[in-house]
Amino acid sequence: MEIILNGQAKPIDAAYTVGQLVSELFPSGKGIAVAINQAVVPKSDWPTRRLSPNDQVTLITATQGG
Repeated sequence: MEIILNGQAKPIDAAYTVGQLVSELFPSGKGIAVAINQAVVPKSDWPTRRLSPNDQVTLITATQGG
């Protein structure tokens, strides 16, 4: 199946969870926020929140600076 990740199509397995996606892209998992279809997904839900075809997924990373 395919999701839209930060505006670009990304093929993934049908049973993928948010946690698996974040682990694949950001192994440390720190400083990451996730929204699906413009709704924030709490980190506690990542392991069980399954992705659906054509979900609009936004991953945001925290940055430091002044």
